[in-house]
Amino acid sequence: MKPCLLLHFVLLHCLLLCCVLFSLSTYALPGNYLALTPGKADFALVGKNSQATIVVAEQDHKGLLRAVNSLQQDIAKVSGKQLNISHSAKNEPTGQVLIIGTLGNNPLLDQLAAAGKLDTSTIAGKWEAYLIQVVEQPMPGIAQALVIAGSDKRGAIYGVFDLAETLGVSPWHWWADVPVIKRDQLYIKAGTTISDAPKVKYRGIFLNDEHPALTNWVHEKFGDYNSQFYIHVFELLQRLKANFLWPAMWNNAFADDDPQNAILADEMGIVMSNSHHEPMMRADKEWNRYGEGPWEYSTNRDNIYKFWQHGAQRHKNLESIFTLGMRGQEDEPMSEGDNIELLQQIVADQRTILRETFTDRPVETVPQVWALYKEVQGFYERGMRVPDDVTLLWADDNFGNIRRLPTASERNRAGGAGVYYHFDYVGHPRSYRWINTVPLAKIWEQMNLAWQFQADRIWIVNVGDLKPMEFPIDFFLRMAWNPDAFNANNLQQFATDWATQQFGTAHAATIAELIQGYTRHNGRRKPEAVEPGTYSIFHYSEAQRISDELAQLVATSDQVQQQLAPAMQDAYIQLVAHPLKASQAVFELNRAVAINQLHGAQGRVSTNYWAQQVRFWFNRDAELTAQYHSLGNGRWNHMMSQPHIGFTYWRNPPANLMPVVSVAEPMAVADMGVAAEGSPLSWPISEYQGQQLAMEPFYPHGQQQRMIEVFNKGTVPFEFSAKASADWVTLSHSSGKIGVEQQIAVSVDWSKAQTGLNNAEVHIQGTGWGGAKIQLAAVKPATTATQGFVEADGYIAIEAASGKTVANNKQAWWQEIPGHGRTHSSMSAMTVPDYQAGPVKQAPYLEYPLFFHSTGSFTLHSIVAPTLDLVPGRGLRFAVALNNNPPQLVDTLADNSQQVWEKSVLDGVRIISSPLQVTKPGAHTLRIYLVDPALVLQKLLIDTGGLQPSYLGPQESKRLR
Repeated sequence: MKPCLLLHFVLLHCLLLCCVLFSLSTYALPGNYLALTPGKADFALVGKNSQATIVVAEQDHKGLLRAVNSLQQDIAKVSGKQLNISHSAKNEPTGQVLIIGTLGNNPLLDQLAAAGKLDTSTIAGKWEAYLIQVVEQPMPGIAQALVIAGSDKRGAIYGVFDLAETLGVSPWHWWADVPVIKRDQLYIKAGTTISDAPKVKYRGIFLNDEHPALTNWVHEKFGDYNSQFYIHVFELLQRLKANFLWPAMWNNAFADDDPQNAILADEMGIVMSNSHHEPMMRADKEWNRYGEGPWEYSTNRDNIYKFWQHGAQRHKNLESIFTLGMRGQEDEPMSEGDNIELLQQIVADQRTILRETFTDRPVETVPQVWALYKEVQGFYERGMRVPDDVTLLWADDNFGNIRRLPTASERNRAGGAGVYYHFDYVGHPRSYRWINTVPLAKIWEQMNLAWQFQADRIWIVNVGDLKPMEFPIDFFLRMAWNPDAFNANNLQQFATDWATQQFGTAHAATIAELIQGYTRHNGRRKPEAVEPGTYSIFHYSEAQRISDELAQLVATSDQVQQQLAPAMQDAYIQLVAHPLKASQAVFELNRAVAINQLHGAQGRVSTNYWAQQVRFWFNRDAELTAQYHSLGNGRWNHMMSQPHIGFTYWRNPPANLMPVVSVAEPMAVADMGVAAEGSPLSWPISEYQGQQLAMEPFYPHGQQQRMIEVFNKGTVPFEFSAKASADWVTLSHSSGKIGVEQQIAVSVDWSKAQTGLNNAEVHIQGTGWGGAKIQLAAVKPATTATQGFVEADGYIAIEAASGKTVANNKQAWWQEIPGHGRTHSSMSAMTVPDYQAGPVKQAPYLEYPLFFHSTGSFTLHSIVAPTLDLVPGRGLRFAVALNNNPPQLVDTLADNSQQVWEKSVLDGVRIISSPLQVTKPGAHTLRIYLVDPALVLQKLLIDTGGLQPSYLGPQESKRLR
């Protein structure tokens, strides 16, 4: 790893001691400076026969003193030894001290710096920087010191908790019951020197949509959203090196519910603000409590003005960021509509209030933010402006797709820009409040764009109830600390390292796969939006494949859990097992409903089995919730009580609703039915309706086996026989006895098939007149495929990352993002900021070899992430070329209607269709050219006439090398 600091001190007796240097371009969690096998020169925090004394100045910040007390407790939890806290380093009997302080507030640090023992130049004057250094013989009588110095209050606090995390105390120790790592001895590597500081200035979370889960839990455990509750939120933020909070606001008012809330936040270094629709440090609910008249500035200016004055005065001496502007009550648009002049007057009045309140400094130095959320961004785009020192907080579309980022000229604004992001949302087209649904790769891709376009003043994310969003919160805040440390290729390693921190190394890689696996599944479609028809039970074995995938994850999770120590069980359930199993339950419930409905329509006796499966998974969901609530004798009671089953529109139902199921009343007879894979039709109903059962055609490089199901509609077993009309048809069973149902696998012996179209039928005889006849076709092309992705079953399916990348350069390049995609990964169009595309044929492109057996006017379906045109004046385009034909531009946002947007965010993708003309069979080459930045290509489907409806599309076609 490249060094981040120069060697900067020489010990007595001219002994050169090499520093332990750490790269600040890696995301690695703290821990690299803990000596697992201590050497003689290592610093003994807790030695075999000794322990250091913590030295901190009495006059240092109260928040730092509080953090030092927490560190003292953490060390005791890890080692069983409680270190003494002293305000002087003189005459310490151990000869080893842990010195903690803030530059300018700790005379001892200043003395060490003046004596050349401590080089503070790497942090002096920086925002929230800290230095951790082992110093030899810092002063007479002291053999060794471990110094934690902060450039300011928060910098010192972050250094304290960096050490705590390094010693084995997870930031989630309190919030997720992660056990500490017990060690009898704690040594810090000799020569340790670490210096670090954040790159995004304000980094935080928004507690939102907090009823019923978080609110009922808070009421039970703390009585209300008071300082006894918020101290745990504040310390979590400190441990994750965050500094910013929008507090819970649905039925609460942070500063009014408990006057100590705001005071404690300031003491602990948490910068408070209020959400995007709560101006001037006044909560929405405070107007309900104290406001006079309507929340209408055009008619009630005086009362609202006074209301805001109180907010400014109340926070005059507390570190805050004032939200400007105004929306309607309860986060609705203003009733005045697009009255830009009124909104400009509102901002001007708010600035006047701040100017009159902060008389000791210019109003331009008072932190202020204007949240360009929903319709407010439209005000900006139509010309409204705020003073240059106000931060512009751009927002995503509530589904993780950033709507806008700064242009080159906007990046020069003194107030800078930030991003308001979502892991939780209430609203159209479907609320999602229950569980973690955003894959790490998606977060990284979008927030990397924010960093690239210098939206680096504020990063805040809506986390709902906080739990169960532990994993994405951790990632978001660590990325906010140093966005450069993360890239597309180290996200899985971060997941493994995070799992290691919570559960140790033995199963970390597997646990990371489990977490990434369930979030990948939920990223395909949020559980609240999954319906019986979402995943196809007819085509490409789609629903069955997802079922098998989740079942395998759960089986692996159970194996891991059985091998974990008892102390880890509660944390494992919260962070891994529960979200995985709960996600599986919702999927399987909907799959069971789909099959139950089909079997009911076909009159199968198995209808009742699938009705029982619906009930099983509905009850399973309730059991999982009850298990979660019982952890730690009810420690997290209510926390998973958010309704999530039974949505019929955007808002959640009042409780989880059991789906309606079909119930059969089979007679004590034998009654045969027959169905063919890929169709809801069944015999004899189809025959009565004049429709034939038929299978989709077979192709040499396509699906090699399809199923016929013979089922019973009564309770008496019967025997059946099956016979094919041609010798090229192979059946897995020619006869059998049916109690409930049996599958017959149909395949083709291609050595016996003729070139061209082959037709045949399978005749099933059992009960009923004449039996069922299923039509079959097999197409044996005259052309022999030699290379590329081969057309079969009426399509070619390709994962975006399967292409060859050509002509990448320093200005623009295609980048694979593993894990970002519903089925595999994604290829993202990466560019430098303000990239201007030149001739398309000179742009980087992805190249895919194809082999067509047929010709004609086909349709290319390009599956892309629902990214938005975040740079004004540009589209979100790419270009397509087959062979050497001129590239054709494709605009992914050509139809950006509300209806299309709603579908795209529920699906997690946009599917863009464009024509593809194939004039001759054989080998061809498809190229996808980079045109606009931020396009994320996931998959390509070429419909040559047989592509069937499904959610994810078919699996990748066979490729010949």
